[in-house]
Amino acid sequence: MNLHELQKSKGSTHRIKRLGRGRGSGLGKTSGKGHKGQMARTGHKRKPTFEGGQNRLVTSVPIRGFNNINRVYFIPVNVCDLAKFDAGTTVDLDALKKAGLAKGPKGSKIKVLGRGELSVKLDVKANGFSASARQKIEAAGGTCEIV
Repeated sequence: MNLHELQKSKGSTHRIKRLGRGRGSGLGKTSGKGHKGQMARTGHKRKPTFEGGQNRLVTSVPIRGFNNINRVYFIPVNVCDLAKFDAGTTVDLDALKKAGLAKGPKGSKIKVLGRGELSVKLDVKANGFSASARQKIEAAGGTCEIV
């Protein structure tokens, strides 16, 4: 395909509405803009939040909250979720993502929490462990390593 072979798809172009071409056209004289006023003037663009001159809701509602750009986002993973892995495997961020257990923004960290039981020996590598999670993993014969 070359540039000179390109064509517009059918229906993509429309005839322009010819304004101000006599009374019989239905859009003569004021060209559909009414008589005088702000909307009849040239150069007027109505903002999406414009409310006819009254104070806009956007400006009257206070800005709330604060977005911390340095926030560290932790993904919680419970011990009962780790029971899905086979015995002797190394469980890290990549393994958790493949299993669909670690869903979060880029740069997230993993914290293992102690809900549930674990009977499988696992080598768990995470950014944090709760005391009960560490106890349950080590009781099952596994190891906890902070990355």
